[in-house]
Amino acid sequence: MYNARVKNYQKEALKTRVAGADRYEIIQMLMAGAVEKMVLAKVSIEKRHLEAKAEHISKASAILEALRGCLDFEVGGEVTENLYALYSYMIDRLLDASLQNDPAIVDEVSNLLKEIKSAWDAIPVDVRQQTLNDNGADANVG
Repeated sequence: MYNARVKNYQKEALKTRVAGADRYEIIQMLMAGAVEKMVLAKVSIEKRHLEAKAEHISKASAILEALRGCLDFEVGGEVTENLYALYSYMIDRLLDASLQNDPAIVDEVSNLLKEIKSAWDAIPVDVRQQTLNDNGADANVG
């Protein structure tokens, strides 16, 4: 019962954060969520909890697919193409990690995403704001 209440609270808190977030913050949350799922997948592999491993890798892969899907090729050019290829590589490697039960592969993907997230987090707020103002609230970035 306690666990269900905590999970419900966490879901509501996340809904509130997303409702008040701009595109940059949503991308940050997605990246953080994927890293978190990969940490849980790695632990699940190490503990031989294969059902949990599959669930966490599946969720991390779905987040990576969402990030890949929101890339804007018209705005991003070569950087967007490189990110698309990198997200695709990470999704493929997570499949390898799942099939091989290899936590080192999960680490590899997690470290790649952390590098992307670090660069994303380093975008100055004023640049973010200018981009949001220039492109309108509905443009896709990632």
